[in-house]
Order: sequence, then C-alpha cells, then structure tokens
Amino acid sequence: MQTAPDGDVIVVGSGVIGLTTAVLLAEGGSRVRVWTREPAELTTSAVAGALWWPYRIEPLASAREWALHSLAVYTELAARAEETGVRMVEGVQGETRLDARDPWTARVPGLRTATPEEHPGPALWARLPLIDMPVHLRWLRERLLRAGGTVEVRAVADLAEVPAPVVVNCTGLGARELVRDPSLRPVRGQLVIVENPGLRTYVVSADAATGTTTYLFPQPDRLVLGGTADEDDWSTTPEPAVAERIVERCTRLRPEIAGARVLGHRVGLRPVRDSVRLEREKLSGGRLLVHNYGHGGAGVTVAWGCAREAARLASR
Repeated sequence: MQTAPDGDVIVVGSGVIGLTTAVLLAEGGSRVRVWTREPAELTTSAVAGALWWPYRIEPLASAREWALHSLAVYTELAARAEETGVRMVEGVQGETRLDARDPWTARVPGLRTATPEEHPGPALWARLPLIDMPVHLRWLRERLLRAGGTVEVRAVADLAEVPAPVVVNCTGLGARELVRDPSLRPVRGQLVIVENPGLRTYVVSADAATGTTTYLFPQPDRLVLGGTADEDDWSTTPEPAVAERIVERCTRLRPEIAGARVLGHRVGLRPVRDSVRLEREKLSGGRLLVHNYGHGGAGVTVAWGCAREAARLASR
C-alpha cells in the first residue's frame, strides 16, 4: 500500500462535518485532502433546513457543548453573511418551555419565553444562526483550499486502505456499510421550497398528537418549509402527497404563505445513531483512524464543536 508523508490527513466525506473538520485540521498545520463520493452540493448537508438547535442527537450533554461552541463560531460568521451563508434570525421554537434549572439555556443569548402574540401555547423566542447551506458549503470548501487543502471526488471502499497516517471518517450515513455499523439508520426529511412572501422570522412547531414537526425557515431568496422524520426510510424521491401536507401545516402557522409559488422539493436522510461516534482507533503500521459521524438532525448545529474534538483526536 502506498504511504503518505507523515503529517498528511485524509478526511473521507464532504458534508458539513467533513469540510468543517478538514478546515480546522488544515488551518492547524496538517496537509489535508478530502476524499468524497460526491460533491458537497449533493450531500445531505446541502438540503438541511440548517437552523442552529440541538435535534435528534446524543449524548445530550456532549452535544450541547459541541452546539454552544458552534453557536459562538456561527455568531462570528454572521458578520459576513453574504460570504459565509450564516445569518442571525429571530423566531419561535414552539411547544418548548424555558427551564431555568438547565444551565444550557442560560448560555443561548436572548433566549426567552415567547409571548402569546408570538406563538399560542408554550414557546421560546430566540435569535439563532440560520445557515444557507449551499453558500456555506461553498465557503467551507474555499476556506479549505486557501489553507492548502484539496478536495477529490473519490469513492472509498475500505478505510484501512486509505493511504495516510491519519484518516478521519466523516461519511455520515455511508458509515453504516463502510465500517459495518448497523446502529446507524436513516431518518428521512422532506422539504418544500417556495417563494418567500415576506417572512423574516422562523417558526418551529411540534405536534405531540401526530408526532410531526412543522417549520418555516426564511432564506434570502426562498422559504424552506418542512418537514418529516420518517424512521428507516431510504427513499430520496419527494412524495407529492407529503409535500401537500407540509404546505398545509405551514399555512396554518403562517396564512400569508397560502398560494406561494413552489420552487422545488428536497429530501435528505439524517444519519441517526444512538450516540455520535467521535473517537479514534489504531490502524496497522501505527496509523490513526478518527470517527466523526452519526450526528442525526444536528450536524450543522454541532459541526464546529465536533470538528474541534476530532482535530484533537487526530493529533498524534
């Protein structure tokens, strides 16, 4: 097997987890190559709704720390929104209460109980990062290239055969087959993209009776409507009946979107695992394999915190 020069790192996967990890490694002095089965624009990350908020991710205590570190980074990136794709947007987290006993909530700036005018029933009002993922992924890739990294479209069948002293596994749902991890499973999310009639705030509302979560995320040139959480569903084909129900639910929350022109449909498969796998193991010849996958629906939310931890684990 060909061996790479000492100090080389190959990151496998180019979603938000892979690119963010690669950026930190490259800026830390490593010679980084990203190997990806498909360009970032075709990954699950590219279709994420991408509001910062811990969702479907364990272990919860670690996830909150990863999320809070990422929140600090995104807050800084929002100062260059057009470049980074990150904006700070106000809105409602419906059916959620403020728990003063939880130290996590005190560390989210501006988090407060929503007024009845803002949302009927228990809800929180917060100013949070909302990320335009196509713009953000492009910015991450350009930042990696400026740091001396490279990106190659190249499939990997065996991580043990990747020719580098350090290999970082950021393959998301692909890790199910790549490392034989049956605990990793898809949770399908479908979105509808419509013209924005002028909404500037986001809404997230959970219906305990039906188990559905409805959300509206305003991006600069569109409104993202969602969503679904279909366990163990591998289909990436949008379903028209599901799309109709998403629009109906969103219209009940914000009647002004009734009749908004549909621009497109998106489907992504969240890589859900009982717990994020963020650890390292030894390969033959003293090489190192770092795993960073299984982030469920919170990959964007924890990306910078997990990347920081993965970079630490990758240090030899």
